[in-house]
Amino acid sequence: MPGGSIYVPDDQKFTGASPQQMYEKFWVEGVNERRRIRAAKAAVGLAVGIALAVRFSIPWPVAVGILAALVVAVADTYWSWRSHENTAVWRGKRRGEVITGRLLRRRLAKEGYRVLNGRAVRGQASIDHLVIGPGGVWIVDNEAFGPEIDVAQYGGRLFFGEKYGSSMAKGLGEAADSLAEVLSKQSGIQVAIEPMLAVFGGRMPRGGMVSAEGLTVLRPGVVPRAIRGRATAAYTPEQVEVLARTAARELHKMS
Repeated sequence: MPGGSIYVPDDQKFTGASPQQMYEKFWVEGVNERRRIRAAKAAVGLAVGIALAVRFSIPWPVAVGILAALVVAVADTYWSWRSHENTAVWRGKRRGEVITGRLLRRRLAKEGYRVLNGRAVRGQASIDHLVIGPGGVWIVDNEAFGPEIDVAQYGGRLFFGEKYGSSMAKGLGEAADSLAEVLSKQSGIQVAIEPMLAVFGGRMPRGGMVSAEGLTVLRPGVVPRAIRGRATAAYTPEQVEVLARTAARELHKMS
């Protein structure tokens, strides 16, 4: 088991288990505990609902209490499901690049943005998404973290948990420069590309965005809004089309 102690015997249940497998095991084993906690919360909701109904002379106080209990139970069930669903990409149950690609197309295509998925400069760099639009060009990569990992910046440096994010920022920055060089040379249009990293799971500050070391790290759902609000150029529809065609022709499509 990762991080095991020499003073505590290894538990064979966890020998060789990945963090994802351990998380899933604890989740399944904790179902009864979650139900007990949910029942306790519902009981509190019932009591509060009845008390409020009596206090404000609302008819059928017991019915009001039952309704309050149901609302609490449903809200708690949804919150529990959502917390588990947020780890789906990290657990390998869903593909982050598919989710982000779908979000980019749905929210940006109508505004004149073109999204190319899985592109690479042969022998140099590869990225999950290339976004070309009236406001500029961006690359978006995807990463997934466990639920206990904090994504933050301190003193201008990027951190993923206790690890520096410098290598990630440098790699995506170099990928952006490589793609920008190819597009500028082959299209005749000067291009500067901003890198972004869409993060699934982990814990992020309020607003779901962190910027440090030249890299913007954000929740997938925030990426389209960030792109719309951070114009770095002013391309005409014709230039967007030229850049998109150039990218489709010159950049290798990854399988």
